[in-house]
Parts: sequence; structure tokens; C-alpha cells
Amino acid sequence: MTRMKKNSLIIIILMIGMQVTAQIDTSVKTLIVFFDGLRPDYITPELMPNVYAFSKRGSYGKKHHSVFPTVTRVNSSSYSTGSYPGTNGIMGNTVYFPQVNPVKGLNTGDASELNKIAIATNDRLLTSVSLGEALETVGQRMMVFSSGSSGQALLQNHKVGNGAIVNTSMILPASLKEQLVNALGPIPPNGKPNSAQHKWITDALLKFGFAKNGPLVNAIWYSDPDGAAHSDGIGSPAANASIKSVDEQFGRIIQTLDEKGLTNRTNIIISTDHGFVTKAGKLGVADFLIQKGFKKDKESDDIVAAEGALYVKDHDPSVIKKVVAALQLEEWVGAIFTKADKAGSMKGWVPGTLSFDAIHWNHTERAADILVDENWNDAKNNTGYAGTSYARGVAGHGGFSPYEVHIALLASGPSFKKSFEGNLPTSNVDIAPTVLAIHRIPAPVTMKGRVFAELLANAKSQQAAVKQEKVETSTVVEGITYKLSLDVSTVGKYRYINYAKTERITQQSTGK
Repeated sequence: MTRMKKNSLIIIILMIGMQVTAQIDTSVKTLIVFFDGLRPDYITPELMPNVYAFSKRGSYGKKHHSVFPTVTRVNSSSYSTGSYPGTNGIMGNTVYFPQVNPVKGLNTGDASELNKIAIATNDRLLTSVSLGEALETVGQRMMVFSSGSSGQALLQNHKVGNGAIVNTSMILPASLKEQLVNALGPIPPNGKPNSAQHKWITDALLKFGFAKNGPLVNAIWYSDPDGAAHSDGIGSPAANASIKSVDEQFGRIIQTLDEKGLTNRTNIIISTDHGFVTKAGKLGVADFLIQKGFKKDKESDDIVAAEGALYVKDHDPSVIKKVVAALQLEEWVGAIFTKADKAGSMKGWVPGTLSFDAIHWNHTERAADILVDENWNDAKNNTGYAGTSYARGVAGHGGFSPYEVHIALLASGPSFKKSFEGNLPTSNVDIAPTVLAIHRIPAPVTMKGRVFAELLANAKSQQAAVKQEKVETSTVVEGITYKLSLDVSTVGKYRYINYAKTERITQQSTGK
């Protein structure tokens, strides 16, 4: 059987349970907009006048969540598949596939690295069906426009199919590049802020995505304000300039839709991949493991560290326990997760840890032995933005603080309520199921997100009850109590993780 036939069969099997309807709604189209690294407190009349105005006229999801780990490629694949890492198989910005490289992680920001994974896994880069695939099954298509990394762009529509990916460093199908350059001019170089590339991909969206024969679903992803905030810090002049730059391009989108008479026929959903924190750390996980003698060197295979995911050789339980205990003593270390002590349990099998199941990271083939996060606090930086992590660098994301998890969800258009604030929890995994529901296209069974129906114009007022709970665990290591808690919101069968918090209590000597 050819690879193409195998892929088609896999899609059909994964989509069993769907009842494809002939009543697909193509009277409206959808645009998904991601601003990389957008904190909700950036959305002000001063920094983002266009996005701010948009937030007031449509629906605002006030309890929206990034998917943990709160990094770019986890969230691009989670939104595109409507599923968490435990289902879609993208476990971090850096991932470990020993059949590709037995001693180092692979950078998912590079599409060529993702292609290596696809080859090594018999075309199973993602282990769940994407929005693009679901659309193609019913004769529709999706175009992706991105000024960010080629890997992030690819993970939004990894099979491409009858759609396209227009990225500033990769265009698929390749035959489209000449047409784009002829129409828009050459792709400009990257800058800080990345204004020229933001304008170029916006031009591409306006000309090709909004064409009369354009796709049912378009997505555009801006690499700022993430890029400038990483290098210069939250609230820096460069970061603020990058925020204003992407807001200006969003304003062009709104203006063009108005001029073309498409505003009342276009739904726009805005999200981001993660929030942002200031960083104050001095030590990384891999260096710590080497210092403590658990890992020989950066190229050794005794423990392979793919960011905070630790893969222990032969899954040695005694080594796993020793590493976890050593990490639990370190103030810079936050939440630690291991495999569940039993199926479905929220607690990990190692004392004082929570489980991969609890955070939707329980992929049967690709989960590590240990997942560790840096600690965080509420301290403000020199420009007044709260949230500090013990990760290394100037500023960034990836952790389980509310400043990285809590993001904004904005939606406006004919399918959404006007001037409405939603207080039910939502997540990036809910975007694809909602888009499919709007267009009356059944969702694949691998999509684990819910339709955020409370924001839809034809929905009644919010009815669902939200259950709030804290999952806690603790252990004592060398006289120090390590306490770990997970703040959880649940709507029906859908579980949203708000943040993880650690506390260390030193036992006072009694003098005896």
C-alpha cells in the first residue's frame, strides 16, 4: 500500500464516528489570528487600539488558557488539532525522538526537523487529525500565513493538502512562491520589531486568503510581541513597538474586510500561544543534572533533557526517584510531574509529584519519565508587569504560572455574540472544534476540546456550572516538605489547568 493510501486510510479511521453532513455552512468564513506572546494586559487603547476596539464589539473569553507546556509549537499543534500533547504528540518546543537523534532533542521551530520526525514515524508527526484535514475531508481548505518559525507554521496545517502555508521562511506548495513574490515583492528580512515581515504576510492574506475563491478558513500568526519581549523584556520600548506593529496590521485586516463588504460574512477568532514572564533564573535543568552527577555531559544518553522533559535511560525507576528528590530540594524548581500511579490518577507514581494525566501530557509513546517546571512568583519587573520565573534569560514563557497560562480569547463576526464577556473556562484546544461547529462540519474523534457555545450568537446564556478544585500532593526530602498544588477548573468533562504552585517548608529543629 502506498504512503498516500495509508494516510488516507488513517484519516478515515480516525474520523470514524463523524457523520458528514451535506449542510456545510459556507455562507460565512473564518479567520484565526494569533499574536505570539500576547499578554491580556497588552490590550489597551494605547498599545493596541485596533485589537482593543475589536474586544469591545464582540465576545471576550475572560478565562482562556494556553496549553501546558506554555510554548509556541505545543499551542500551534494543540489549536490546530483541538487536542492536548497527550493526544497530538507534540510534547514541547524541543522534543525527543531517539530514532532521529538518541542523545539530543529536536527543535520543532524548524520544519526540516519536523520532517525528520515524520519520516521516522511513518508520517505520524501529529497523532491526531488536524483542522486542515477535517476541512479537506468535506472538500474545504485552510491557508496559513505566518511571520514566525517554519515549524510553528507547519504544525498549523501539517499535511497542507489542498491548502497552503505562506511563511516568511517556507512556502508550501513551493510552486506558490513565484506567484506570491510576483504579486507582493520579495520576502523582507527579519527585524526587531518584525514589522516588514508582518506587513508582507498581511498583504498575502489580504490578496490570496481573502480572494473570491479563497479558503473557508484562514489563519495568520504574527511572531511579535514574542520576539522583542524575549530579547528586551516585557514593557521595553522594543516590545511596545512590536505590539503596536502587529496591531497596525490587524487594523489593516479590519479595514480591508470593511472595504470588501466582508465584515458581516467573516468570523474572526483571536488568541495567542502563551503569556509572558520576566526571568530571574541562573541554572537550567540539564546543567543541574550534570552538576549532581545524574548526567555525564550534554551529549550523554543516560538522561536526555528536552527542555523540562527528562528521558531516563531504560526508564530506571531508582534513577527517576533520585532525580525527582534532588529537584524537589531546589528553590528554583517548581512543579514536577511523572506518570500516573494508576490509570486516570491525578497523582504521579513518584512521591510528591502530580501525574501527566492531570495535565493532558500522557502520550503513550512520547511522554518523558519526568516533566519539570521552573518556580515562579508575583514579582513585578522594572516596567510594572507582574510575573517572574526562575527560568534563565531576560523574559519568556513555558511555565505553569497564571501569567503564562492566562491568555485572551476574542471573537467577533456573524456567529458570535456582540459586546459579551464569557466567564466559562476555554482553551486553545477549543478553537478547532468551535470553527468546525460554526461551519457545521463534524469534529474528528481525536479532538478533545469543546465548542465554546456560550460565545455563539445562537446560544442561550451560560448554563454550565464550573467546578473549582485544588489537587495537592507532598513529600518530605531531607527534612524539607515539598508541597505541590494544581489549580483546576472543570466544565462537564472538560478540565482546564489554571496554574501549578509549589511550596517548601523547612522543619524546625526541636533541639532534641
